[in-house]
Amino acid sequence: MQPIDIISGTAIAMEGDDIDTDRIIPARHLKALTFDALGTFVFEGDRTNAKAAGAVHPFDAPEHAGASVLVAGENFGCGSSREHAPQALYRWGIRAIAAVSFGEIFRGNSATIGLPCVLLTPEAAAQARAVIAADPTAEVTVDLAAKQLRTAGRSWPVEINESLRRRFVSGGWDSLGTLAEGTAAAADLSRRLPYLNGWQAA
Repeated sequence: MQPIDIISGTAIAMEGDDIDTDRIIPARHLKALTFDALGTFVFEGDRTNAKAAGAVHPFDAPEHAGASVLVAGENFGCGSSREHAPQALYRWGIRAIAAVSFGEIFRGNSATIGLPCVLLTPEAAAQARAVIAADPTAEVTVDLAAKQLRTAGRSWPVEINESLRRRFVSGGWDSLGTLAEGTAAAADLSRRLPYLNGWQAA
């Protein structure tokens, strides 16, 4: 497990609130046996609709190719609990999301795969999106250690659950990895528990 304390790269500014998980990854892709190809289909419906209207969705804009930070509005990731939504964003290349608020299950599913979700005030989120829209090439940094979002000489404070922040910066965010690391200790403890040994012998 690697510590996740600073995420830097170009960013995508997404306008609009209540962007739900069905928009992030349509339900027809939930039958995939692995998450590997989900990045291809992120915001598929929105991207198709934008193209039909003669517009360009942010995830199709050439200037956003390779972006690693997403800045959004309120209630991002609301709706159904599908873990495919953060997986799709991660597979596309997003490594941190800053928004005014998140769907709680989405935020938890994101943390499980090492995708930090940090909170901005509505004013800060709007200002950051404006800066990104004005210069899509500007580097944006999400600093979990300093609890800041920085770009173009400006910075805004971000909030994140302190326990979760410590897990990211210490490298302990992977709960499955943590369980796996404890396998030897669990086996040793089981050998020393008399009631468990008796049960095994029986």
